[in-house]
Amino acid sequence: MLNVAMLSKWHVHADDYARRLQFHGSVKLTAVWDEQPERGREWAAQLGTDFEADLETLLQREDIDGVVVDAPTSMHADIMVAAAEAGKHIFTEKAMALTAQECDRISAAVRKAGVKFCISFPARTRPHQLFAKQLIDDQVLGDITVLRIRNGHDGALNNWLPEYWYDEKQTGGGAMMDLGCHPMYIASWLLGKPKRITSMFHYFTNRAVEDNAQCSIEFVNNAVALVETSLVTYKTPSALEIYGTEGTLMISDDTVRVISKKLDLPFSGWISPNQLPKEQPLPIIQWADALLHDKPMPFGLEEGTKLTELLEAAYIAHRENRTVEFK
Repeated sequence: MLNVAMLSKWHVHADDYARRLQFHGSVKLTAVWDEQPERGREWAAQLGTDFEADLETLLQREDIDGVVVDAPTSMHADIMVAAAEAGKHIFTEKAMALTAQECDRISAAVRKAGVKFCISFPARTRPHQLFAKQLIDDQVLGDITVLRIRNGHDGALNNWLPEYWYDEKQTGGGAMMDLGCHPMYIASWLLGKPKRITSMFHYFTNRAVEDNAQCSIEFVNNAVALVETSLVTYKTPSALEIYGTEGTLMISDDTVRVISKKLDLPFSGWISPNQLPKEQPLPIIQWADALLHDKPMPFGLEEGTKLTELLEAAYIAHRENRTVEFK
């Protein structure tokens, strides 16, 4: 049995993570901590577990093997360093931290303690994204020239996100720092090392952080990624478009079309595959299973740091109205 503590209900995904772990069958939730004690007490009662108001006391408990970190992003570094030093395995909601320097602190603590770390990259478990990765790895599309990824919803437009979602001190940013994480880590996964980035952020609902955002990223392999995300769009179809020297992949929601010179077919034109790669378990389940069965973690420190490097540079580019070069 894997014993897990939930560290804050701040993030909108926290309750889903807790419920999925409770339904796992080999995981027991033993405690809750929250930077807002009243919220934490209420949540612990709902989950049927202990509430601990002091984080240090919680981390010293022997009936906790790992922690799920859903606290404000601005608190991630301090919480995860403390968890690692206490010998607890870590699952964290994205983003890993606000700066690459904070990610380095977390990574050093995790490696020194010998605990395991996983960040939530759910888009990398889905059939469409796995299919895109397969086509790129197999060179079906040739050399990639342009990648476009779009996702969005109406959370800021219709006010169903919590108001603290727009508190820059807690979040570090708006649409790009939250929903934009997904296209950012997909772009990094598919295209590799970034070279430079520009940003254009907008404030449609006049909040303190952006609710509509776009970044252009040039990668070392000469591909360009257009990353788009929004909290003010209605019924937004997800989009993943990959353009290469010998083929093109177009995905919009569940519609998949591909065309390539390299496909040995008795006809020419666009095709829609009738079978995609199998969907993988969600990262929270993979984390638990990896701890229970001593398996490698799917999305670790390096992946989390790469995402934060992209995000940090994107916000510098926005604030300073310039192109940011990566080291």
